[in-house]
Amino acid sequence: MQLNELYDKAANFGLLTVEEGVFLYQQAPLAELMFLADELRKKQVPHGKVSWQIDRNVNTTNVCIANCKFCNFYRIPGHAEAYITDMPTYRKKIEETLKYGGDQLLLQGGHHPELGLQFYVDTFRQIKEEFPNIKLHALGPPEVAHITKLEKSTHREVLKALKEAGMDSLPGAGAEILIDRVRRLISKGKCGAQEWLDIMHEAHKLNITTSATMMFGHVETIEERFEHLVKIREVQSRKPEDAKGFLAFIPWTFQDVDTLLAKIRGVHNLTTAEEYIRMIALSRIMLPNVKNIQASWLTVGKETASICLHAGANDFGSIMIEENVVSAAGAPHRFTYKSIQQAIREAGFEPQLRNQQYEWREIPEMIEEQVINY
Repeated sequence: MQLNELYDKAANFGLLTVEEGVFLYQQAPLAELMFLADELRKKQVPHGKVSWQIDRNVNTTNVCIANCKFCNFYRIPGHAEAYITDMPTYRKKIEETLKYGGDQLLLQGGHHPELGLQFYVDTFRQIKEEFPNIKLHALGPPEVAHITKLEKSTHREVLKALKEAGMDSLPGAGAEILIDRVRRLISKGKCGAQEWLDIMHEAHKLNITTSATMMFGHVETIEERFEHLVKIREVQSRKPEDAKGFLAFIPWTFQDVDTLLAKIRGVHNLTTAEEYIRMIALSRIMLPNVKNIQASWLTVGKETASICLHAGANDFGSIMIEENVVSAAGAPHRFTYKSIQQAIREAGFEPQLRNQQYEWREIPEMIEEQVINY
């Protein structure tokens, strides 16, 4: 393999193989990867703006039986700190979200053994009845798989019922690394890799827009990272022509503070800033059919995420008015609607507020800045 040949193939939106991706990861100078990814970004997202969002991560429940080894958020059934979020809490949080300029809830939780489809249908309908303009970016493939098993139903029927009840889009949660060897080590209680992919394909057939993620920097190999990328690309290639499919890809780093992976297996996040930037660039290069690449400032911080805007990323994600899961494992970074725009401008780009469908929004005239603790 020759670097220049692979650069030419990628520049023409060719589909690089796992082996070619690994070769670029191991052999290509970072500056050259950044340049190539930036040129691809300019072609795929020619407006040149960096988009961002205002939403809030609200958890339906912290009860979970998946027992992921990287999660400090969940509680087992019957735990003294276990909860299921009630409507008065949703009302309060949504009203605050609207006050802070938000238009969406990222609504996720655990694999609760007693919460079936009707619970989520009723919850979504109630929220939509009271707040018809709030968008629900809700659940994720592992939760859909869990509900499907509880109901002895099908992915399609569960997704169809959730969409009819008010689910606007499906996050790419629970992907971690889409290789079953890895999943058995870190998230054995979640759906397997193929089921995750099947649920996303079914969502695309129902014209439910989705995103895809990758959590790396734990027990996976470099080859497995690129197998993950190719699997995402293949599912996107199978979507119906009129469906948007995966609107964005978000790679983020394993957060290890007080996790079982760190305590028991001695697995720590040793990902460097250069490695993260390299993976952002290669995400743009390996995924020519996914338009938006998001830099995870939450896990890598403002400085590294800002450099990623010159390495193929075109989106800075949400300011996350509230986030409980990744933060519980040590992610310390925070933004407000003012500071995220400042960071984007400092990186040399124009910030643009968006919604989940990557449509532009105007910043509301009446907007308050949330108080955050760094």
